[in-house]
This record gives sequence, structure tokens and C-alpha cells, in this order.
Amino acid sequence: QVQLVESGGGLVQAGGSLRLSCAASGSISNTNVMGWYRQVPGKQRDLVATITRGGTTNYADSVQGRFIISRDNAKNTVYLQMNSLKPEDTAVYYCKLTSYSLVYWGRGTQVTVSS
Repeated sequence: QVQLVESGGGLVQAGGSLRLSCAASGSISNTNVMGWYRQVPGKQRDLVATITRGGTTNYADSVQGRFIISRDNAKNTVYLQMNSLKPEDTAVYYCKLTSYSLVYWGRGTQVTVSS
């Protein structure tokens, strides 16, 4: 079993920055992809960014150039540096770990961007 714990959410003004962290613990395979997704009430959970263990990244068009995903394999931790935040970035941000057919989610952390 794998547990994911997110931290770093909060309230920030438009144009500001936040850094999210997600620490994974438990039986973690060396073959995995970690990522961030976000969800607003009444809508589906959408991809924000993913990163492989080797460092290959993928971003949603809406955050490309503003957000940076990174990971520390030794700590089994993934980060999301969010810059130039916009009110439309307001959502609950979830950490996800995928390893072969196994998928794990964190409980989420709220990010609110005020205009």
C-alpha cells in the first residue's frame, strides 16, 4: 500500500506563487509516475503536470510556462512550483502516483487565488 500526503496549499493573491509538496510512503515501486491534478466543484479532475522517475515532464497547456513539476526520488516526494497564479487556478490539488496498473491518490490540498 502507498500513502500520499500533500502540503503547501493556501490562499494567495493573483500573480503570486505557491509550492506544493507530496510525500509518498509505503511499498513504492521504482517504476512510477507522479503527478498533480486539480478539481473544482462540479467538474472533473484535470491533469496539471506529471513527471516520471527519470524526470520526463508533461504539462497541461493552461499551466505551461507558469508551473514547474519536480521530484526527489530519494525522498519519494514530488513538488509543484506554481508561479503567476491566476484566479482560475483555484481548485483542490491532488497528488497521484501510478505504478503499472496501480493508482494512488492523496487527499488533496486547497489552493485559492484571489483577484
